[in-house]
Amino acid sequence: MRRWWVRGLGRYLLTHPGSVAVVLRAAWRLRRAHWWRHPPFLPLAAKEYWDFRLTTVNGRNGDLDPAGVVAVAKWSERQRVGG
Repeated sequence: MRRWWVRGLGRYLLTHPGSVAVVLRAAWRLRRAHWWRHPPFLPLAAKEYWDFRLTTVNGRNGDLDPAGVVAVAKWSERQRVGG
């Protein structure tokens, strides 16, 4: 089963509101091309890419924790701006 939402991420972002924009920007960069043409009409990552990223991050189980998601999003942001 593919899961595009990390359990506990919403609660984590409510308690760490400064991380919301960083996570949203990272999610926007991962969206699949022409997402508006196919159901569910949401800017989500492609299934194959999401499965690949889950495997490369945590091995077989692919479980992500909210703090890890935020840490990777912040790292990605720093890489993007060159620092």
